[in-house]
Amino acid sequence: MKKLKRTLAGLSALAVAGGLASCQSTGNVQEAETTTEAITTTTAVTVEVNTETLAEESQMTLDEAADAVLPDKTLENKTVKWLAHYDINPNTANGGSESVNLNVFRTKYGGEVQYYPTTWDSRYSDLSTYVLGGEGIDFFPCDTAALPKGVVSGMFQPIDDYIDLDSELWKGVSRAMEIYNFNGKHYEFVNSVSAENVVIYNKETIEANNFEDPWEMYKEGTWNWDTFKDMLVSYVDEDAEQYGLDGYWAEKAIFLSAGVPSVESVDGTLTVNLMDPTVEKAQNYMYDLWSNNLVINREVFDWAEQPQFMGEGKELFYIIGAWNVLSDPATWSTKIDPANLGLAPVPSPDGSDPYQAATLDGWVLCKGAANPEGVALLAECTRFANTNDDAIAIGDAKTKEDYKWTDELIAINREINQLAEAYPVVDLATGVSSDVASITTDGGDTVGLRAAMHGVDWATNREEINDVVVMLVQEVDDQLKSMG
Repeated sequence: MKKLKRTLAGLSALAVAGGLASCQSTGNVQEAETTTEAITTTTAVTVEVNTETLAEESQMTLDEAADAVLPDKTLENKTVKWLAHYDINPNTANGGSESVNLNVFRTKYGGEVQYYPTTWDSRYSDLSTYVLGGEGIDFFPCDTAALPKGVVSGMFQPIDDYIDLDSELWKGVSRAMEIYNFNGKHYEFVNSVSAENVVIYNKETIEANNFEDPWEMYKEGTWNWDTFKDMLVSYVDEDAEQYGLDGYWAEKAIFLSAGVPSVESVDGTLTVNLMDPTVEKAQNYMYDLWSNNLVINREVFDWAEQPQFMGEGKELFYIIGAWNVLSDPATWSTKIDPANLGLAPVPSPDGSDPYQAATLDGWVLCKGAANPEGVALLAECTRFANTNDDAIAIGDAKTKEDYKWTDELIAINREINQLAEAYPVVDLATGVSSDVASITTDGGDTVGLRAAMHGVDWATNREEINDVVVMLVQEVDDQLKSMG
């Protein structure tokens, strides 16, 4: 272990000196959430090492660490076929570096990834063509539109036969794995869990208004819906150009922070929660924020967010994924000085567990996959890469060097992601069907689950959509049950 720590310390130095990229979506392309409402791409980080400069001794010790955790298996078929709108292989032409998971997959199992390119808009039609044509595509990125409709349409198959869900390697994501449990079968290799959103704030604005720092409030146990609202009430004064809450993702983040999604899988059965009192509580809270003028009225600004107001001291809170500030500070839309960047988890109701809207970074196994065993081993290599403390240190070094994050910010973001891992909430409405999505998550600001934060009261809204959603979800659940 001492040898491993010395080696990984050297890798951390390489990460800084060589400009190694920590990457999102378990690849070397940084993926942000798309502008398509309620469709979320993966945002977890998989660290990279530059194997061109990785010394033989360093590679040996990395192999030793993997051998201590990963199963000893012989992979007969060395190639796994990956269909996506991004390649997880390193772009060597542009100096790209090999991610730890791919490095271990290659060195331990002799594995390689064959990339089948597609686009975001055509990814599902291309998948259908390949699956129906018997191409043997093995795996595909799991976004919020993938499940369960990809099961019903015959695109994806269960993963239970290929990994040991009770093993130590999968223990940390076991709760998240249950989110995509349909009819007693699991359908996503969850590589990691992160908070889909955080609350971004400008520490200068907080201090100028004599507010307590939200992160400190969280640590003290006083950061909740009530104190969040109280700060907004004290701050907002549109005549003085002081705006409250901003962010296209704010509605979903606050709604799910109560812990109950509109649609979920309960013991393998799809369940609609629109009549649940917790859902009502969340929607009424959102309506209350709007009614008290605490949410920025984007209509005044041509329906656009105004994150630059954060750096100007004209906006209190901005809810978005941490990826928004995991980049060169010169590119931050918030225009906050890195020294004044504040992060806190999305608050939950007082007395509640700290539920977080979660991003489940992972893959689905395609129907007719030629090499499901290979995908499973790559997933286990990825779990190793995402949980090995020394390997994670490489990504931390990159974050400090290139993104100007302090050790404190890195620790805060990690703790927020740990909350999401412990208390993950994912709304399945987007993935049940396009019809369900259109009346719950994707219909715009004044439709479905977003509407309360734009002036539509929940009682009226629920009356209009509940029966239809129940019927549509039941149809899909019946289809899942009929598949055995």
